Amino acid sequence: MKQNSMNQQKYLRLLAQQYPNVRAASSEIIHLEAILNLPKGTEHFMSDLHGEADAFVHILNNASGAVREKVDLVLQDSLPADERAQLATLIYYPEEKLEELVSVAPDRAEWYRITLSRLVEICRLSASKYTRAKVRKALPLWNGDIINELLNKNNDILNKREYFSSVIATIIETDCAEDFIISMCNLIKHLVVDHLHIVGDIFDRGPRADIIMDLLMEHHSVDIQWGNHDVLWMGAATGSRTCIATVLSNSITYHNLEMIETGYGISLRPLALFADEVYRDSDVSCFVPKPTADSKESAVDITRAARMHKAIEIIQFKLEGQTIGRNPSFGMDDRRLLHKIDFEAGTVRLESGVHPLRDRDFPTIDPADPYALSSEEGELMVQLEKAFLRSEKLQRHIRFLYSKGGLYKCFNGNLLYHGCVPMQEDGAFLRFAFDGQTLCGKALLDWCESAARQGYYAQKGTPERQFGKDFLWFLWCGRHSPLFGRDHIATFERRLIEDQSTWVEPKNPYYAYYNDSEVCVRILREFGLEGDHCHIVNGHVPVKTKDGESPIKADGRLIVIDGGFCRAYQPTTGIAGYTLVYDSWGIHITAHEPFPGRRNAIRENKDILSTSMAFDRSEARIRIRETDIGAELQQTIADLKALLRAFKCGEIKEDSSLSMANNTQG
Repeated sequence: MKQNSMNQQKYLRLLAQQYPNVRAASSEIIHLEAILNLPKGTEHFMSDLHGEADAFVHILNNASGAVREKVDLVLQDSLPADERAQLATLIYYPEEKLEELVSVAPDRAEWYRITLSRLVEICRLSASKYTRAKVRKALPLWNGDIINELLNKNNDILNKREYFSSVIATIIETDCAEDFIISMCNLIKHLVVDHLHIVGDIFDRGPRADIIMDLLMEHHSVDIQWGNHDVLWMGAATGSRTCIATVLSNSITYHNLEMIETGYGISLRPLALFADEVYRDSDVSCFVPKPTADSKESAVDITRAARMHKAIEIIQFKLEGQTIGRNPSFGMDDRRLLHKIDFEAGTVRLESGVHPLRDRDFPTIDPADPYALSSEEGELMVQLEKAFLRSEKLQRHIRFLYSKGGLYKCFNGNLLYHGCVPMQEDGAFLRFAFDGQTLCGKALLDWCESAARQGYYAQKGTPERQFGKDFLWFLWCGRHSPLFGRDHIATFERRLIEDQSTWVEPKNPYYAYYNDSEVCVRILREFGLEGDHCHIVNGHVPVKTKDGESPIKADGRLIVIDGGFCRAYQPTTGIAGYTLVYDSWGIHITAHEPFPGRRNAIRENKDILSTSMAFDRSEARIRIRETDIGAELQQTIADLKALLRAFKCGEIKEDSSLSMANNTQG
């Protein structure tokens, strides 16, 4: 028999510490082979959440219709549609809905018994494609053993029929029914979705991205592909003053100061005092925040917000100019615009010509040194930087984004990224010159992710740290950044120039080529993915459904799942976003109508109206064997078989004295 190499033998000896004898290794092989034949778990894809916490919570709870599907499968022959909708709402919002339903139940004990029995059946179906060990890990600590017993009941076994009835009766008798109902509802939601993908842009526009982040941190299995709005907040958390100014400008624009002050505990009083002092008599009409349908601000509040907006946006323009000036590799010198202003004439010189400014009152800009902060602006930014760095909750959220996130992910044959793989006009991958290297395609995204991490983790005060902080800003809005995907962001023009032709933000050629299946196949191959069932899952650019645009592009090779989750986009898109579900039968995309509101969802059992369309259905059920986890398990099985051979030929000695009871993995 050919002996194992020295390195392999060393590895097998380490493996033998976990599986010390033939029986232990054999048992694990049997266990893993069985897992390979289970159906693959359901993956749920969401993108461009933009702080819309209520809609996110609902779609997370209903798993884009997958939970209601389970309810219907179990109860469609025994329960009318309105009662199934009521039960689904209970699963989505158990604490809130339970109180309402119990209060109107004519016989509370009987309602508990029936509801628990129905939830057990739905939970059994949801758990049916997992090992018992995996289900046990999902169970709550305090009542998990009892729920586990209920899930493994069999009404056909006469000896146990009374046993299960007695368990439920005792749960009700001991006043634990409501706690068990809540536990069962949460377990169903856990089991219906095995893994959650967030394809970028958790932050900005909507009111409470911090609530979304809290929920993602509680999720049992999630990955995140950073969006450009996410890296902007990541930059702000590093103390990048450019990113901080931009974050605050965006937050004022979309009336999101509650998240800044209440969510993250960052006081904006210094900014308000500065703005009231410096811009009290200034024209701030160009800086009035965007109106909202539910805004209740007074004229005084709006004026103060406009002053704050003008104050921080002028600082933003200055800091952007500084960032571009110290990073010539960004290739953005033409976006330094303050020195192109003729302050006497009230005009600015752009490539398109000389344009009059809508606002000519800039008390803090020194025409001789327009990018320098005034002493008061400098003091303000010191205070704001400290506030962002000291926000414990913000720092916790950003560490989570770094630990669970990246620029892209390859998962079960799908390539996930938020923005684009930058391209040239001829369709070739666009090359960037960074750090003495010329980078494109996958190598570019890998380098960009490394630089983004450097901004947070490099030693403070070092050039590496400063570049990383600046690079996070570049990823947010830099020329053809893979997360931004445009030539430039026209904030200055939109704010200060009337001529709307200057507001255009030309897209990277990628967005013309991503309709081409051959190009998408080339992108997939660049990231090591080949095969008929490989896809790109893309966020970032809203799909204009009302104009007939389809989210499925390039003959199904690419799917865009940003369709207007954010309310600010819905007039443009005509819907409230797309989500994707990839289960053991294939992939289907779901289009969502606007969320009717948490109150209506709970009281009226109003779900988000959704239309689901399968576009890559498998002829046979997809098994774990065919997934990335399956490939890892098959490698583990091969290693264990090598260990068995080593035991049997005496290359490694068995330790038969050790119990194998604790060696089998869950």
